[in-house]
Amino acid sequence: MSQPDDTENFQELSSRAVQGDDAATERLLKLVHRMARRYCRARLARMPGGEHTADDVAQEVCIAVLSALGRYRDEGRPFEAFVYRIAANKVADAQRAFYRAAVPVAEVPETPETAAGPEELAERAGDAQQVRELLGRLPDQLRELLVLRVAVGMSAEETGRALGMTAGAVRVAQHRAMQRLRSMIDVPATETA
Repeated sequence: MSQPDDTENFQELSSRAVQGDDAATERLLKLVHRMARRYCRARLARMPGGEHTADDVAQEVCIAVLSALGRYRDEGRPFEAFVYRIAANKVADAQRAFYRAAVPVAEVPETPETAAGPEELAERAGDAQQVRELLGRLPDQLRELLVLRVAVGMSAEETGRALGMTAGAVRVAQHRAMQRLRSMIDVPATETA
């Protein structure tokens, strides 16, 4: 079996896979898995057990892509954008499931907990919270672009293919997003809404 090559064309592989080419489907899924795994790990790493959850979600992305492959139609957007949309939905599902899950405890404590409480923990995580809030104030596409470029570590070219933009447009949008974040740092959320 040949290893997937980063230079392989997703559009060509997806086109051949849709037509039933098993070898193209296998190579496409290897590329999709690698891409989905990086994305899922970047988005889910902070959750307890996030690395394992990310691996599971990446597998779910591959299954969803394989299931949808027969219905996929090339409409001029990069295939990576199709994959990232599926991945974003699967990550959101995993995050919702995590926050809804009950947290089992061995026994109910008899005395109050003296360890750091939610307020103290929130205070300690203030910088991270501020970044999340600032990112939340950005438009979806700019937020996704920053996640792909900074958290996932994708190149401008890879990010451009995923979002249907040129590499130059990605760099310009990233610069503008960073400028916008800098300008929002001292401005309360009510003033930018």
